Amino acid sequence: MRGKKVARTWKWDPSLYAPARYRRACKYETFVPDPIAGESIELSGRIAGVVSDAEQAIGALNTASQPALAPLARLLLRTESIASSRIEGLQVGIQQIARAEVQVETGGRVGPTVLEVVGNIDAMELAVQQAAMSVELGVAHICEVHRRLMVHSPNCRTAGVIRTDQNWIGGNDYNPCGADYVPPPPENVPALLEDLCRAIADESLPPLVQAALVHAQFETIHPFADGNGRTGRALIHVVLRRRGIADRYVPPISVVLAAERDAYISGLVDFREGRLGSWTERFAEAGARAAGLASEYLAATNQLMDEWRERLAEGASPRADAAAWAVIEILPAHPIVTAPVAAAATGRSKAAIHQALTQLAECGVLEPLSASKRNRSWEAAGLLELLESLEAGRVRRK
Repeated sequence: MRGKKVARTWKWDPSLYAPARYRRACKYETFVPDPIAGESIELSGRIAGVVSDAEQAIGALNTASQPALAPLARLLLRTESIASSRIEGLQVGIQQIARAEVQVETGGRVGPTVLEVVGNIDAMELAVQQAAMSVELGVAHICEVHRRLMVHSPNCRTAGVIRTDQNWIGGNDYNPCGADYVPPPPENVPALLEDLCRAIADESLPPLVQAALVHAQFETIHPFADGNGRTGRALIHVVLRRRGIADRYVPPISVVLAAERDAYISGLVDFREGRLGSWTERFAEAGARAAGLASEYLAATNQLMDEWRERLAEGASPRADAAAWAVIEILPAHPIVTAPVAAAATGRSKAAIHQALTQLAECGVLEPLSASKRNRSWEAAGLLELLESLEAGRVRRK
């Protein structure tokens, strides 16, 4: 076992409501994990091979020369964020998210659940773009990722705040007695987070092994009142980005983990009980499958973009330097696009963008989402369907 269990007594607070059967003291055990910085792990030749294959798959995804597909980095990040939220029970579809992002950009209103998942996308972007580039990643960086993730949640008051109360997983809502898992007491959390940051800075382990251990340790600490799973999965990408094997495309590991949620939770139990090889193998397999999914998606999207170019050439046949060609290049990152977004992403004038959007709509590359002339938006034909197939763990190709 990687840690120790500490017996505690839960004292009922009469100022808080609880059903009669919970209005009494009870015994429970918290789990205080061992520090992880400097952790050494011996892997069998077979598991080491699985890790090596997964790292090569992720590296190949990122070294492929596809400059035209650079906008797909954010698209893959969006998919990873939505899948990570789905593990936590936030069920929001790709189309809802894409349309909500446009509504937010244009001053519209969206529902609280959708806003929360959008916050998860923002947090994931912050993790891989800022925290991963910091010379030294500290506890404050992790808190900022959590703050961005939780800013639109019902528990927004806890956003970015390390817990000062005992939390637990499973059982009942009133005390930790009988819970499936009780994380370390709050007084242990600050030191454990400092140790975790040292583990992120330590590059003595293979990148994917390091990411596996960092993620599992974070979930074991469970340092926040809510949003721990999504924050912990963001840290996977912090490690992979810092180690240089996922500097362009983030493999959507949560897509695989979400599809096998029970196995994922079982793997975290393996970690706590000291079966590091078993957890590492499960994690590496998820990473390899995620990289394979992403590669298939990149190829399918490249094919779809070629089809868009053919439609544009056969329809409007604009000049080689026309804005319509530039808009096609940014559509993978903006499956639903508005004129201001297209102008900002391409650097073209408003007039050129309006002409481009008209041309692309006329040849079937873009589909208008409303007849109104105010705050108009267009959907890239076929892209959301392709993205939905990626989210579901399979890529449909013609």
